[in-house]
Amino acid sequence: MNKKRVEELVRALLIEIGEDPAREGLVKTPARVARSWEFLTTGYRKSLRRTINGAIFTAQSNNMIIARDIEVYSLCEHHMLPFFGRCHIGYIARDKVLGVSKLARIVDVFARRLQIQERMTEQIAHEIRRSVNAEGVGVVMECRHLCMMMRGVEKQNSVMTTSTVLGSFHAEAATRAEFMNLALHSH
Repeated sequence: MNKKRVEELVRALLIEIGEDPAREGLVKTPARVARSWEFLTTGYRKSLRRTINGAIFTAQSNNMIIARDIEVYSLCEHHMLPFFGRCHIGYIARDKVLGVSKLARIVDVFARRLQIQERMTEQIAHEIRRSVNAEGVGVVMECRHLCMMMRGVEKQNSVMTTSTVLGSFHAEAATRAEFMNLALHSH
């Protein structure tokens, strides 16, 4: 990302909305915004394979593995406003498992891009299945969208829930129900 170019664009935006970029509180804003956007969009510049970094381990288990309440912070691609919430991931390993921190890192790679929640839920599920050849994967996301809360319909308490189920989580109702129960009702 060309930070100097982003700074120029932010200065132009400040002028366009009626602000003075030379005002004391705004002088350093273009540079701060450029650094912020560089961080918030790191998902475009990260390799999933490097993110996982070999943290795949042999395991002789086909139990359900669940990580709940992984914090998610992303930007809506429609209004470039934040959405945030929780991601719950479950999978049944065949013979390989991911290091638990890698589940959160996979979420972050996809979240740090302009996104829609529906696509991100799917991307996370497919990446986990691909990484360890899981028998089944389930991902549920529960997020609040500032594009709905602070503009548009202005609904402060709305939460959007999306889910993607693959493999045995899709094919077997009992497996899917077990995952949903453990992921959503064990708080």
